Amino acid sequence: MISKTSPVTDQQRIHEQLDKGQLKLNLTPPELIEHALAQKEGWLTDTGALMADTGKFTGRSPKDRYIVSDYKTKNTIWWGTINIPFMEAHFDGLLNKMTAYLKNRIIFARDMYAGADSRYRLNVRVYNTLAWHNLFCHNMFLRPEEGETIDLETAYTIICIPEFEADPTVDGTRGKNFTIINLTRKIILIGGTGYAGEIKKGIFSVLNYLLPLKEKVLSMHCSANIGKMGDTAVFFGLSGTGKTTLSADPERKLIGDDEHGWTNNGIFNFEGGCYAKVIDLSEQKEPEIWRAIKFGSIVENTKFFPNSRTINFADSTTTENTRTAYPLYHIPQAIMPPLGTLPKNIFFLTADAFGVLPPISKLNPSQAMYHFISGYTAKVAGTEMGITEPQKTFSACFGAAFLPLHPTVYASLFGKKMKDHNANVWLVNTGWTGGSYGVGSRMKLSHTRAMISAALEGKLDNVNYKNHPVFNVAVPQRCPGVPQEILNPKDTWENPGEYDQKAFQLASSFVENFKKYEDFADEEIMAGAPTC
Repeated sequence: MISKTSPVTDQQRIHEQLDKGQLKLNLTPPELIEHALAQKEGWLTDTGALMADTGKFTGRSPKDRYIVSDYKTKNTIWWGTINIPFMEAHFDGLLNKMTAYLKNRIIFARDMYAGADSRYRLNVRVYNTLAWHNLFCHNMFLRPEEGETIDLETAYTIICIPEFEADPTVDGTRGKNFTIINLTRKIILIGGTGYAGEIKKGIFSVLNYLLPLKEKVLSMHCSANIGKMGDTAVFFGLSGTGKTTLSADPERKLIGDDEHGWTNNGIFNFEGGCYAKVIDLSEQKEPEIWRAIKFGSIVENTKFFPNSRTINFADSTTTENTRTAYPLYHIPQAIMPPLGTLPKNIFFLTADAFGVLPPISKLNPSQAMYHFISGYTAKVAGTEMGITEPQKTFSACFGAAFLPLHPTVYASLFGKKMKDHNANVWLVNTGWTGGSYGVGSRMKLSHTRAMISAALEGKLDNVNYKNHPVFNVAVPQRCPGVPQEILNPKDTWENPGEYDQKAFQLASSFVENFKKYEDFADEEIMAGAPTC
């Protein structure tokens, strides 16, 4: 189990101080919605969902996320541009300012936890100044049973005050907004941003620190579902690559859409809800998500059609990173508790903006390790501040932004579990075909679903495969429900010579990116590299 031995003085002081104010503890969703509407935090849509704006920040702000550097973390954290060190003295100063700010104010507090496997459960108490943020936490985290209490002395404490801004000249931050994680004192401070995703990703970062080190459990940025025969599938990928969409399959039970752990017994969800992108959402394309947006759900940064309370999901005026947050029980196909068996099939989802990678290919163990460490995809517009169109990126383990430890820690665990449990690994391109972004077209969702279904049902086990000339991955030459001409990406380009040039350019980028891992990689892993 996760260790429960930690100092409790901070927790006691915070709870005693904040619990004396106008505390609204563990309100129900209807009560929180009433408070949100009364405080003009949002609007009710015609489906009953609560619409809210996140303000200036419509996505995560990774350059303003910090981890406190102290005796415990100094030599264990993967410090750099992702994990930025923060001084203990500055943390103390901000903690004191934030708790003082909350004095005599209405505070919405919630007891919750992360980790559906009781052996690895992480208790959490969150304090919010916005009712809709507290509803977000109700939806996204696991909810204690009625009458159940959590151990506050061992729980992580989150204080989230969007209207509280730091003074960079005094507080040690880069700007007025911040997310600061103190792993030793079990506190997360969030201020200056209304983007609720910072809350859930803060706890994800904590689990990514605790589980691999202490429990040898692989923490994963992935979605997961389970079939009628008890076969679990896992989908890796950054936001916007299709994790939520592709795991919400009406033919399979949903385990979760974003964060999971892989033990020697199976898969477990860290969360109790889904946080799905809704730009251009339609009932036809994504019926499970469409129907989940009802009373109790939240939609962020969306707009209404004129003179109505009907959401215009095509409106990207505020951002393309429009989202919905709803509890798992809004999905009829969700399995509760959200636990699965050992994974049989693993899918690496990548939105290849260059139209080079095949729509689906099978990876051997060497290639699986290489691509897991590489974590290639394209950052999707609006997912992070400043991203306006897909950009090539390599994100280790398909989630480097949330990894406090060096990527090789997670890669080693992945390789061991993949081999121990004989999992099939597939690379799926949900990006472009027939040319690069701006020339080609986005892969059809119906085709991607058909390819994944074929892999899950074993229909690709006995077809002919052809190795890609540059990436060497095995490309099936036939797939039920998919036009044969799109399976080999070079065939979809008008100019095959231009395709070859793009393929070698992308392969060279893989090789260049991997240089920082070469000291770790053995011959088996390096055998998975592309040819360039």
